[in-house]
Amino acid sequence: MAVETHVLDDDCVALSGWGRTAPTLARVFRPRGHAEAAEAVRARAARGSIGRGTIARGLGRAYGDAAQNAGGTVLDMTGLDRILAVDTTAGLVVCEAGVSLHRLMAALLPLGWFVPVTPGTRYVTVGGAVASDVHGTNHQTAGSFARHVTALELLTADGGVRTVLPGTPLFDATAGGLGLTGVILSVTLRLLPVETSLMSVDTERAHDLDDLMDRLGSTGHHRSHAVAWIDLLARGAATGRAVLTRADHAPYDALPRRHRARRDPLAFRPGRLPAPPPYVPGGLLNRTTVGLLNELRYRRAARASTGRLQPLTAFLHPLDGIPHRNRVYGREGVVPYRCVVPYGQEEALRGVVLRIAGRGCPSFPATLRGFGAGGPGWLSFPRPGWALALDLPAGLPGLGAFLDALDEEVAGAGGRVCLAQDSRVRPEALAAMYPRLDEFRALRAELDPRSTFTSDLSRRLAL
Repeated sequence: MAVETHVLDDDCVALSGWGRTAPTLARVFRPRGHAEAAEAVRARAARGSIGRGTIARGLGRAYGDAAQNAGGTVLDMTGLDRILAVDTTAGLVVCEAGVSLHRLMAALLPLGWFVPVTPGTRYVTVGGAVASDVHGTNHQTAGSFARHVTALELLTADGGVRTVLPGTPLFDATAGGLGLTGVILSVTLRLLPVETSLMSVDTERAHDLDDLMDRLGSTGHHRSHAVAWIDLLARGAATGRAVLTRADHAPYDALPRRHRARRDPLAFRPGRLPAPPPYVPGGLLNRTTVGLLNELRYRRAARASTGRLQPLTAFLHPLDGIPHRNRVYGREGVVPYRCVVPYGQEEALRGVVLRIAGRGCPSFPATLRGFGAGGPGWLSFPRPGWALALDLPAGLPGLGAFLDALDEEVAGAGGRVCLAQDSRVRPEALAAMYPRLDEFRALRAELDPRSTFTSDLSRRLAL
């Protein structure tokens, strides 16, 4: 999917995040190779703060303002989209940063390999996946994306290219660093071996939030993926009711004898995206419609089922087939809320869920999952705990104050919100959420003293 832009004149383009809440104007440059990207960075560095710097951008799926740069330059990295090498023996791929996860899957799956971590959409670039240190439904077993990166090439503010390895401060600042340490040019990624393009899925209902946490925390299940759709409009005894799914990549021997996948078990069949409709009415998702969708989702789910075979894209990316789904919340856009609350702070999670349910916030879908060990990134979002994700219409009255109150509750419990999807968190809340924030700022100041790499988000949060 292409980045959604609107050209205003020969120089400026209006760019917004996926949430469409705060568009700003910038000059967009699309380098066709490493040399052009380096030349662009050197030119912006020479102009210093007068030129408002630059920031890299992929496919525009960050909800907030992480890949915007008002008055400056944005490097559209989608032109650097070559898969440079695949080692099917070692299970490694080397690719440029502009390659999408969708394209990687299409190329690698027929060879018996898959990306080790994928977020809820496959329409993100590899560079964006590192810069956001994305996570998936298998975080408890696989960790976040950066854990599987064995090396990356980083274009720094001086125009030089560094090979950055895990275990170094620059790697830890770049993984989840939102593009503020430099431009990721290429990535070497460790892959996951698979035998089919199907998932084996177990489904069960949870009656309320306590029941859901008990099921998610159960040690009797050994699936690598686990995520729960949660009804955040349910109240009373049903507060936090959910449908929990667990899954593994299906082995070939698990396929029924006459299953069509036996003939071509590694075929990548994501289905074509439907053509965008000429008009997408806003405000489709409100309290009434979301309540109906939640009821339908819960009632249609099996009380308990095991081993159902499902295409991996249907399990991992169920919303990718809906074009312009970011528009259905209304003209004002959509505000995501992504938070994680540490294990042992379940009462704080209950408080957050009760606040959302009590206010009647319409979010579909909303999910809860468990995070495993945190990644190396100083600004990476995942840490051990309960991760709640929901999207809210930006036009809800009093939404800003409501989310600020949630931030305080989450931070007070030792949790954090996700910066890669943020568009509104207050800068004073960051220190409690990200204890290595000062280290990030210090390394960035040393590496890029003239703030060559900057974004709307970095200015807003003084990163």
